Amino acid sequence: MENEKLMDKVIPVVMKFVNLKGVIALKDGILYTLPLTLVGSVFLLLAQIPYKPFNDWVASIFGVNWTMPLMQIYSVSFAIMAMAATMGIAYAYTKNEGHEPLTAAILALVTFLGINKSTATAIINNKSVVVENVIDKTWTGGQGMVTAIIVGLIIGAVYSWFLTKKITIKMPEGVPQGVVNQFAALIPAAVIMLGTMFVFMFFKYALDTTFIEWIYKVLQIPLQGATDSLGGALLIAIATPLLWWFGVHGAMIVGGVMTGLLTANELANQAIINSGSALTIANGAHIVTNQFMNTLTMTGSGITLGLVLAMIVKGKSGQSKTLGKLALVPALFNINEPVTFGFPIVMNPFMFIPFVLTPVFTALGTYFLIKFGILTPFSAVEVPWTTPPIISGFILQGWKGALWQLTIIAGSCVAYFPFFMKQDAINYKSEQEAVALEKNNDLNM
Repeated sequence: MENEKLMDKVIPVVMKFVNLKGVIALKDGILYTLPLTLVGSVFLLLAQIPYKPFNDWVASIFGVNWTMPLMQIYSVSFAIMAMAATMGIAYAYTKNEGHEPLTAAILALVTFLGINKSTATAIINNKSVVVENVIDKTWTGGQGMVTAIIVGLIIGAVYSWFLTKKITIKMPEGVPQGVVNQFAALIPAAVIMLGTMFVFMFFKYALDTTFIEWIYKVLQIPLQGATDSLGGALLIAIATPLLWWFGVHGAMIVGGVMTGLLTANELANQAIINSGSALTIANGAHIVTNQFMNTLTMTGSGITLGLVLAMIVKGKSGQSKTLGKLALVPALFNINEPVTFGFPIVMNPFMFIPFVLTPVFTALGTYFLIKFGILTPFSAVEVPWTTPPIISGFILQGWKGALWQLTIIAGSCVAYFPFFMKQDAINYKSEQEAVALEKNNDLNM
């Protein structure tokens, strides 16, 4: 009864936040950057293989600049992440409102570029020269992510508002739908572009900067600092399994909200590498990135592989034995819904402590291992979220990363075991009572 009362109080609040139009658009829109991060990571990993003899061998064949084509692809994937994000968010917002979304995405891109400067400073013959009519990639990647989120949400909302209120140019019947859509976009497009110009003018002439630079200094740097703190790491570690325990997809919600900032953190780390400096905390590297968050959901939210192994090795109840075998392969690919809902973990008081605390201790361990230089901060290289543990650790951190993930799995086994044994004993007793009752019924018949 107490669980039901708690659920009745918490779930409506959580769902109200989850179902906000902006949160849904942010979660859905950021997903459009996934091909850039995953495929771009392959090119980046090939360009920065941490094995000098191999790099020297390739350089002896193709020349010292052999990585340039690979880095070119990196520069048009990771380096334009903010541009892709702002388009994706505006697209998702408008699509969810039931309108044709591509125009909104294009207008978001126009706005994003319109509030950025179109000049850059280059060094030519030892002199600083201002180059005009360019797109400064400084702000199209990680440093522009918060601006991208703001622009994507605002443009998606403004564009949808005009179409919902039918403040558009209306065409007569019989005109092709494609033409109707473009004429309907004219009024909101004009308002959005005019607003973009005024924003550009205000920040240029009143503050001698650009909107994107101002947002970076005033909002993004503090937010990145907050997410990169120990408190930020623990908040992510607690929020994800806590939401799942209430039956809400915690990884999707937390990831949707945090991905933009965590991507900015890892891109800032990559910029340190690209500058020729060592990727260290002393050089300003960030600890909490998307890869850090993925470590906290290894084998699924709550790091439940320990529970699965306990079911297989020590389970007495038929439910545990069967579910453990069914859940093992999905768990190795970081999918644990069979355990979350089948064991179940959701709203199960026995599982609350290990389900929440295992990621918390993992976050603490990973944070301090990186902080004290035992593990290196993560670069921009990412792996697909279904990459099995130990393999993903080796790709991202070498043998130390693989060993740490193996340690996490061992810790998961220790954390879940006593709680599992208690729950399994209850399940086993219930099964035995059911069998006994069935036998009695058969005898009475």
